[in-house]
Amino acid sequence: MSATVSFKVPSPRGPQPVTVSYARVGSGEPLLLLHGIGHHRQAWDPVVDILATERDVIAVDLPGFGDSPALPDGLSYDLPTTTAVFGAFCEAMELERPHVAGNSLGGLLALELGREQLARSVTALSPAGFWSEAERRYAFGVLLAMRHISRRLPLPLVERLSRSAAGRTMLTSTIYARPGRRSPEAVVAETLALAQATGFDATLRAGSAVRFTDDIPAIPVTVGWGSRDMLLVRRQGVRAKHIIPRARLVRLPGCGHCPMNDDPALVARVILDGSR
Repeated sequence: MSATVSFKVPSPRGPQPVTVSYARVGSGEPLLLLHGIGHHRQAWDPVVDILATERDVIAVDLPGFGDSPALPDGLSYDLPTTTAVFGAFCEAMELERPHVAGNSLGGLLALELGREQLARSVTALSPAGFWSEAERRYAFGVLLAMRHISRRLPLPLVERLSRSAAGRTMLTSTIYARPGRRSPEAVVAETLALAQATGFDATLRAGSAVRFTDDIPAIPVTVGWGSRDMLLVRRQGVRAKHIIPRARLVRLPGCGHCPMNDDPALVARVILDGSR
């Protein structure tokens, strides 16, 4: 069941109103889930029910993605602003330093929330920000191509392709190692989410200069990387370990860039173990 919450975020023009859409389920210590660029909170659906047996799970749509409206004029999609948005979100939701898990852009945001001491633990799955310049250009090129294709494909064609494993592979093999496991309905929904994401272009532009370079010594950090990640290659996980030496680096065998769908049981276990 989805809901929305509105709150104010500081800006050079004064406090600006932001609305975030989210779904909440389960009980236990709070766990905030952050998706990647062009995706939506349903990316976490394969693992939410497992996590909800031990955690109060809050899966959000980032501003300008999924059901969350775009940021208002005066707020940019850069990392400091988005971090401030989720600091304010947690305050509005009365979440005092939740555990945070994120994938891709969401993994970078999770690490930033940890660095700002706004999280009690962080699990980052294929987080952005540990790339070389060549790796970043490659990843951004792939993302732009995916966005272009999603906007050009007529909905009836997307629906027809989603009905077969081969079609789902054509639509989603860049982010899933096992795209045939994704349901037809989920593939249609996430293709539409990518096509309609109002925050996509500004977020991608803001990310072009981003590198994560700081240690996070005070809280537990887990970095997980799929062995078959085709978007952010897994050697970036080794870089992350060098930057955050105390982090637990976990290999996710047989998983792609969005591992939640490829091996839900493994990913849920990694998140739960990392948020003890």
